[in-house]
Amino acid sequence: MDWAACPERADAECATVRMPINWQKPRGEKFDLAVARRKATDPRKRIGVLVINPGGPGGSGVDFALGAEQFFSEEVRARFDIIGFDPRGVARSQPVKCSLDVVQRQPSLFPANQREFDALAAYNRELAADCRAQTGPIFDYVDTKSVVRDIDALRVALGERKINYFGVSYGTRIGQQYAEEFGRNLRAMVIDSNMDPSAKIAQFGATAAATAEDSFTEFVRWCERTTSCALHGKDVAKWWDELLLRADRGEVHDPSEPSRVITSQEITNAAFGTFYGPDWALLASALASLDVPATPRPAVAGTEYVENPFTSVFCQDWDFRVRDHREVAGLVATANRLAPHMRGSVLGHATTIGCIGLPKPPNPQHRLNITDAPKILMLNAVHDPATSIDWAVSAHRQSRDTTVLVTYEGWGHGVYPRSDCTKGISDTYLTTLRTPRDGTRCAAVEPPVGPAIASTGLPRPTGPFPGVPGWMK
Repeated sequence: MDWAACPERADAECATVRMPINWQKPRGEKFDLAVARRKATDPRKRIGVLVINPGGPGGSGVDFALGAEQFFSEEVRARFDIIGFDPRGVARSQPVKCSLDVVQRQPSLFPANQREFDALAAYNRELAADCRAQTGPIFDYVDTKSVVRDIDALRVALGERKINYFGVSYGTRIGQQYAEEFGRNLRAMVIDSNMDPSAKIAQFGATAAATAEDSFTEFVRWCERTTSCALHGKDVAKWWDELLLRADRGEVHDPSEPSRVITSQEITNAAFGTFYGPDWALLASALASLDVPATPRPAVAGTEYVENPFTSVFCQDWDFRVRDHREVAGLVATANRLAPHMRGSVLGHATTIGCIGLPKPPNPQHRLNITDAPKILMLNAVHDPATSIDWAVSAHRQSRDTTVLVTYEGWGHGVYPRSDCTKGISDTYLTTLRTPRDGTRCAAVEPPVGPAIASTGLPRPTGPFPGVPGWMK
């Protein structure tokens, strides 16, 4: 690897590694995998490399490494070379690109009948064809199984016999599959805020809805106990429901732009995004002033294309193929029943709908089968809006001989930096390989009022469309 100073910061090194687009044809067409390195700050105590991924799908591991000091402890940065890479189809690694005008023509994600369902399926196929044309052959090979092959080739290029891995959110899906395929090449692995790699479509959507509703309930409870909440003293759940009904009637306007009507979906989407922090104070103030961030796809001046890897990756990793409008209606009804205030989970629904009409995936979900890996540390919050604690429990159950689950009893998406307990357990494991007792729990820490964990300089959440975060730190 030909390392040189990164353009973004001189104290980090960047390089590329040539990888085959199709691992079944390793001598075929190649692409350049972008990599960043932050060397261990105490070379005498260096343990090895820590390969990191922030999730998404679509998150930049290069950006994650460039901002490593905002996430990882001084101890971890002293002992490990932090290695971030942009997965194939993402950012600097031949990104999936789609024509902006096609992206902006997306029809409603809630088809009202079979005709609208068929139109949505046709649109999804049109979008995929456009993205393939703008991106090139790699578009069909952005699945996670191909990514983990890239990681092991990166290990070889780095000259390492074994690697350490830290994956957050959708990065846990990458970690889980790497442990299945290349567990013998692992020294240690932390997977934080876990996907359930075995989830079927109905269970996936139901759990996503329930966990979004749980985060709303926790926001309401916070307002009840916190006098500084802008909605303190109100029946917040009732007030919220009335606000959504007003928005349904077109009666809610943006105070900063009074001519613009704010939809109920914009309100629920904005709330869902703040739960990642959680940024409860920000949400309460925004709701109280009705200054709710908008989520429609913005027009970008002078831009013909937009990077759009999220759905491409997800639909190659999950066999979620809704058959008809009747099935969609059933999934929506279940989600609304489980999440009456949040009206389901925007993230769970958008990903499911985004795969309608597309071919079967090359890397579908399956029960974990880790047979040759060291002990793996799993972290998950009880009140995570995006990766349910139920998903973590399920993934742990499938890999009980190999994984140890530590539960954070608090809120938000991403566990590691939440408390001395969560950080200490993780750092001890990474540096000594000592695992905590399975079932260990770390007490909740009240979220700060002000910039929260999801508001740091790390990569911003990337989701199925602007304004909606994904399975990403």
